[in-house]
Amino acid sequence: MMKKILVAGGAGYIGSHICVELLNEGYETVSVDNLYNSSDVSMKRVEEITGKKLKFYRADFLMEDVITDIFEKERPDAVIMCAGYKAVGESVVKPLEYYYNNLTSLMLLCDVMRKTGCKNIIFSSSATVYGDPAEIPITEDCPKGEITNPYGRTKSMIEQILTDIHAADRDFGVILLRYFNPIGAHPSGLIGEDPEGIPNNLVPYIAQVAIGKREAIHVFGNDYDTPDGTGVRDYIHVVDLAKGHVSALRKMEKDGGLNIYNLGTGKGYSVLEVIDAYEKACGKKLKRIIDPRRPGDIACCYCDPAKAKRELNWEARYGIEEMCRDSYNWQMKNPDGYGAFEHAKICFS
Repeated sequence: MMKKILVAGGAGYIGSHICVELLNEGYETVSVDNLYNSSDVSMKRVEEITGKKLKFYRADFLMEDVITDIFEKERPDAVIMCAGYKAVGESVVKPLEYYYNNLTSLMLLCDVMRKTGCKNIIFSSSATVYGDPAEIPITEDCPKGEITNPYGRTKSMIEQILTDIHAADRDFGVILLRYFNPIGAHPSGLIGEDPEGIPNNLVPYIAQVAIGKREAIHVFGNDYDTPDGTGVRDYIHVVDLAKGHVSALRKMEKDGGLNIYNLGTGKGYSVLEVIDAYEKACGKKLKRIIDPRRPGDIACCYCDPAKAKRELNWEARYGIEEMCRDSYNWQMKNPDGYGAFEHAKICFS
């Protein structure tokens, strides 16, 4: 029975929501984050939401000695790895930084896990590993496609590294969770997505337009072979995604093998459908500007989540209206994200 879980990247958007669900389910939770693209305020908010204490260490996974000390002190039963650089566009400009950070930190983590006897890892992978998918809806058996950016390639490479580690040591349990498009925020409005600078993703950008921080939403291409000409994606509420990790842990307790699951709703929403849903959430019309297609974007991407439902007893509960509602609630309560608040100062040594 697993009792203590270490969340790598636990202060980030997805990591903080995972911490909430772990604590709510009774797991002792240890969060480790270097705060490169996150805030420790989120950790205090997690405690506020759950009414439970969270252990937090500010540390970088490239610092092997520091991470080793944390593992020797905490002795986690499993690791959820969602730390790493994550901006697609930035990865094209800074490929070396992305390959070095994402791959090296994962390999150092696995070495520490091996040395300290922790042999269970859940990895935050991505639908980007499918490239331009060979089939729609995408199943886990869909072959990996031509990946168009270094960020996505690091996800695919890490999947292979973990697969090889499991092949060499069958006691090393691995679950690869291929996320589709997480959006939304915790219904409390206390934690949510807090991008630095200009948001790279659609919904955070819409949110900033909705509260007046930006003038208009830029729609990249309206001539795709889709019902309304705009790109179609499988958006999933971040709370549903976080709950998927708890379900994966329960699976891992019973079966320490190698397993791969898509985490998505199984329904595709177009860019215009998302904007329409957001307008309903905020109660006003939002200005739109149609721009040319972006290189590397594909027309349609949504999954078949049947395997996760069958083997994890998990399925997404929230639809696009709830996703947009919770995103807007977070943005209204935190117009400057966590930046308006002082650091929570809950780091432990």
